[in-house]
Amino acid sequence: METVKHTLQPVYDENSRILILGTMPSPKSREAGFYYSHPQNRFWRVVSDLLSQELPTTNEEKTCFLLKNHIALWDVLKSCTITGADDSSIHNPIPNNIAGLLKATGINTVFTTGSKAASLYHRFCEKDAGVPAIPLPSTSPANCRHYNYERLKEAYGVILPYLEIN
Repeated sequence: METVKHTLQPVYDENSRILILGTMPSPKSREAGFYYSHPQNRFWRVVSDLLSQELPTTNEEKTCFLLKNHIALWDVLKSCTITGADDSSIHNPIPNNIAGLLKATGINTVFTTGSKAASLYHRFCEKDAGVPAIPLPSTSPANCRHYNYERLKEAYGVILPYLEIN
């Protein structure tokens, strides 16, 4: 177990319409300096397939992809004690200021990736944020046996109506 501090900045701009929250960046993501950077994590493949766009590979491409598609990305936790990337091992969670981000933007829809992110958001952030989160399944390779790729992509399809520009 180690105490980990969140080192990645949230990705958003004034046009962001939804916020997708993970729990805490994995060791691979912290090493790469960007969200969902484990090579077997399915996040980028799922969202790029859903939006029928080319898979972003560099951190710059991922940032551009998110902003172009009005998606903000961050994590529920600012710090915690954790073993590797195992969300079930989290102790001493300290939340990020999600309410502050929502107040500073026009974002009014929050999604969480994985059950731990959902429960931590509900426990620590939802009251101040004033926005309930819509839970999504984890895109982690550890979740492959519960959610094959097609089932995962179908579950993430719930974000599409929130991204439509009226």
